[in-house]
This record gives sequence, structure tokens and C-alpha cells, in this order.
Amino acid sequence: MEPCGLTAAEMRAKLDSREISAVELTQAHLDRIEQLDKELQAFLHVCEDTALEQAKTAQRMIDSGDANAMTGIPVALKDNMITKGIPTTCASRILEGYVPPYQGTAALRLKQSGAVLLGKTNLDEFAMGSSTERSAYFPSKNPWDLERSPGGSSGGSAVAAAASLAAITYGSDTGGSVRQPAALTGVVGFKPTYGRVSRYGLVAFASSLDQIGPFARTVTDAISGFEAVMGHDPKDSTCVSMPYDSAAARIPSVRGKKLAIIKELSSDSVEQGVRDGFRAAVDKLVAEGAIVEEISLPMVEFGVSTYYIIAPAEASSNLARYDGVRYGLRVQADNPIDLMRNTRSAGFGPEVQERIVIGTYVLSSGYYDAFYAKAHRARTLMKKQMREAFEKFDAIISPTSPTVAFKLGELLGDPLALKLADLCTIPANMGGFPAISVPCGLSDGLPVGFQIVCDSFREDHMFSIALAAEQCFGKLPPPPLAT
Repeated sequence: MEPCGLTAAEMRAKLDSREISAVELTQAHLDRIEQLDKELQAFLHVCEDTALEQAKTAQRMIDSGDANAMTGIPVALKDNMITKGIPTTCASRILEGYVPPYQGTAALRLKQSGAVLLGKTNLDEFAMGSSTERSAYFPSKNPWDLERSPGGSSGGSAVAAAASLAAITYGSDTGGSVRQPAALTGVVGFKPTYGRVSRYGLVAFASSLDQIGPFARTVTDAISGFEAVMGHDPKDSTCVSMPYDSAAARIPSVRGKKLAIIKELSSDSVEQGVRDGFRAAVDKLVAEGAIVEEISLPMVEFGVSTYYIIAPAEASSNLARYDGVRYGLRVQADNPIDLMRNTRSAGFGPEVQERIVIGTYVLSSGYYDAFYAKAHRARTLMKKQMREAFEKFDAIISPTSPTVAFKLGELLGDPLALKLADLCTIPANMGGFPAISVPCGLSDGLPVGFQIVCDSFREDHMFSIALAAEQCFGKLPPPPLAT
């Protein structure tokens, strides 16, 4: 098997046995990016020289016996994660050419572990979108069908993982931006509990919702990717230290587990092929001894509408810093007001401008109570209903995405349909719960994702169920472009 087709765990074994060196493994991935990314457009920046230098450092760690699970493993980061000396643009013209003078915590921890950073991946501008078509540069393409979207906003990271351009990649998940593209590209995508992974160095979209999470081709690799970046960070006041059992996380277990299907997330709002694939996956878990029951959580139906009040409100505050004065793009004008107006008009794309306007509106005097405060009350009720479900069930399960991968351009004229792509994933973000998407089959030749959500800080418990589910569902074939 070619080195790029190996899982991260298999790469680890070959690196440790000296069957391949970290430099050789890195070069193989760089060659594959050169070969395939002209069509896939997963990367915004490829760091060839930096990657090869990091690979040499990783090899020295291996030779000296200091290697860990991630040493020498090729990774890629979504381009809204701060990387010192490497461009960080958020796929926006307003940050074009910006090279940060500091390192974000997740990137720093990966570097310290000896992981090799291949480059920065494409995304919807400032992580606002569900198709990666809102990138200011180009849309990424799904390796299962180049005419289809990989989802978003972390579409570039999903494509890089699915097409074996990197072993493990990282994205940010605000309303499903790791899990939805993972489902559409046939890989594993994981969002940790809010506060489990530091957000220091993650360019803020909606601060109460954003979380960094990994993409991988197996659950085991996703666990390794998560463990490399998790843990308390004094630079992030929302980041906490909570118990986590790494050994238990790696023991597959579904027999006797009580799983709840949310009726509202497996109804007619989910296309038939996805529903059929999800039900077939549930039957396999039942055959393995899982106890499955359908429940109603009425508040999750309001997840999308609640999200699209809270997230734009937070975005309007977070993006106020891009004013043409301190850093980033500056379009000169005769006065400060025109300077700011001209800079933002030229630097922000239409989706970002729309969300800033919506967010400013719902926070304005006279509308705050009618919209923003009411949305937070709905969010609290949604979290309460889900937490009550976790008192009776080990996990909540649902399809990850209501559809399989849609054609590029198909939904650009229907913004509501694009926003509904996050129907199944938003509730976990609203409650801050950990959630994972595992491939469970194909519908019309395209991947279907199976979502597992557990109570806060129960990642070890969730991984155990996900590993068992992965074994039940079987492995998907590689996407056509990645063979």
C-alpha cells in the first residue's frame, strides 16, 4: 500500500519500525498534494519547506525514542487556525497575506508532539457557510464527485482527509462545520465538548459555539488527533481540565448501550436515501446488542433558527476588529467612517457581510429582547432537554447531514436550504456536547454519516460507542479520485 493510503496508526507502526522515515512519508504526501490538489482545491497554502524541516525534527525524535502517537504524522490545519510564520487568511480578502507573529495553542501542541504540518486548508470565509463555496478564493471539490460540494465550512480539511492528502486534518465546528463535511466526504469528524480544546489561536466566529476538532479516516486516528490538542490552556478562559480515560476510549463497546433516536432529526426533513442508510446502520447496532428507542426533543426543531440569531450576533462583535486601522486590508479614504466602510466592502464577501448585518440588527436597541434574548432562552431549553435525555440514555444518535453531497452551485440560490444542511449538527453545539460523525454506508454512491452525541466531557464513552459502530458499519471504499 502507498504510504498516503495508510491510517495514522499504520504510519506510526512503520515509522517506529523504520520501514519508512518521517521525511519520506512527508514527501509522499507533498507529492500527492501536487498530483491531486489542482482538481480538489483543498489547500490554500502548502508549506513544503516547513514540512520537510519538521519531518527532520520528527525523525530525530523517533531515533531518540521520544516519539508519541503524532510524531512524524502529516497533518493539515483549517486556515482559521493561527500559525506563526505561515499565512492565516480565513479564506478572506480582508486577511490576504496576513502572517501571524504567534502560534495558536492547537498548532503549538501539534508542533511539540512532532506532527508535520503540510499546509492550511480551504474554508468558507471566516467559517461562515456549509459548502466551502463561500471561500474568497475557490470552492473545494468532493473527491467522490468533483461536481459536488464537500460541505463546509471545513470543506478543505475534509477533502484532504478523504483523499489521503494528509493523515489527520483539523477544522473548527460552530454549527456542524466538522461533522457535516465529514459525512459528505466519507470520513470521521469529531467536535469535542466546549472547553475541552483551547480556542486560543482559533480566529473567532461565534465564541460560545466554536470548537476545534479532527478529521480522520478511522475513529482511532480521530482519537489520536483529539488527544494531541486537548487539555487545559491558561490562555483560554473557557478551556477546562476534566477527567478523560484514554484507555477506555479505545475499547469498542455497544452491547447493552441505550441509544436514543431523536424523532425530529430523522423525519421527512432528511432525504430518503439518508434515512434508509441511517436505519440500516441502527439495525446493525441493534443486532450487536444496542438498545435503541425513539424519543422526542421538541426544541431541536428550533436549532437552526436559534443558531442563526446567536451566531451572527457573536460574529458581528468578533469581526468588528477588522476595521482597516490595525491589521489586514486597508482601503484608503478621506475619513475614518469611509475608511472602515470601504475596507469592509472590499474585504468581506457577501455571506460575511450578511451575517454582520443580521447580528448587528438582533443586538440593536428595541430588537435585543425580541430576538437575541429569546434565542438564548430557546438554547437553554434545548440544552436542558438533551441533558435530561442523557440521564436515561448513553448517547443520542441521528443522521449527520440531512442530505448526501449536493452539486456545487445547486444551493447557492437557496440560502435557507444551505442553512438547513446543519439541521442535525447544530443541537450539539448549542449544548456544548461532544459529537462525532462516522461513515455508515452509501446512498446513490455517496457517503452517509451517522452522528453520535454524548453528555459533556464524556468523549471517552462516545469514542467507545463510535469504535463499535465503525466495526458494525464496515469500511467505505476510497473515493474515486483517491484510488
